[in-house]
Amino acid sequence: MLAIGFLSVRPATNDHLAAVRVGVSVAVPLAALLVLGRPDLSIYAVFGAFTGMYGRDERHQLRLYHQLTAAALLIAGVTAGAVLSAAHAGSWVLILVESLAAGAGSLAADRANLKPVGPFFGIFALGACASVPPIAPVPVVGAVAAASAGFSVAVGVAGGVWRRTAWEAGVRRVAPSLTGARLRVAMIHALAYVLAVGSAGAAGQLTGDRHAYWAMAAAAVPLAGADFTGRIRRGLHRILGTFVGLGLTALIMSQQPGTVLLVALIAALQFPTELFMTRHYGLALVFFTPLILIMTELAHPTDPGLLIADRGLETLIGAIIGMAVAVLVLGRGSRTAGRHSRSAHRES
Repeated sequence: MLAIGFLSVRPATNDHLAAVRVGVSVAVPLAALLVLGRPDLSIYAVFGAFTGMYGRDERHQLRLYHQLTAAALLIAGVTAGAVLSAAHAGSWVLILVESLAAGAGSLAADRANLKPVGPFFGIFALGACASVPPIAPVPVVGAVAAASAGFSVAVGVAGGVWRRTAWEAGVRRVAPSLTGARLRVAMIHALAYVLAVGSAGAAGQLTGDRHAYWAMAAAAVPLAGADFTGRIRRGLHRILGTFVGLGLTALIMSQQPGTVLLVALIAALQFPTELFMTRHYGLALVFFTPLILIMTELAHPTDPGLLIADRGLETLIGAIIGMAVAVLVLGRGSRTAGRHSRSAHRES
């Protein structure tokens, strides 16, 4: 019987350091937008700030390389979404574009040994930014995301600068080429992402709500698991953690907080999200869910009750489809193409 491990939390391994880095990376850009009177742009800043989630356990020099790659994918996702929004692209166009982006992002993530693994945050950024009305010109949107991502990178290397860590010439992250068997495995994973994301988007669209991208994002989650058990566990954690998080969201929204408090909550919720992201995915989702919904509400105010209901339905649809694709396409094999090495070596 599959144990989903929802009631057990892995021991801490300096997770608070990564949580502080990501929390600062999110809080400062949001504070800047508040000062500028543009809290509606928070969605773009937060997705850029997710750059700080990458390379959490690596040395500063390696983290820099890692986060620069992640930043490029996140900025591309935000900008592509803003372009689709500005063009008033239809839902089916978004589904097609995001499905193809998921496949391409999977290959890029495997090639770069990204951690967190897979294209999740990039395609989530694309779908979310495409699904809100145009808030600002595309160059402004891209600039906000890039500035936020750049600040996250600066926070990521700040410790090394503070300690005056020497720059080691020739050091690079280990990222084996995708050739032979590794390429075949990576292509299968990319196909699984295209199939899962596309199917979830179509199913979400057929439910008639405006947030099918949540189903697409949820479908990508199980595929990042290292093996069969990990994939099913991630899918179940996605569902359970999201539903608990929706209860927390309802509690927050029932108090009718003002804009300043909502922005502060986004920054505050990012800390526990990152604190538990690698230790207990479901618990991290309890805090990540209200963060995302508050961010969406700031960009495009709507009925919170409908927003919460849509989030629950789309997450359920997407996670189930993602687990089904994981079983049918990836089977019981382990993920080899996307494994991450925490070591570095010098080029000869």
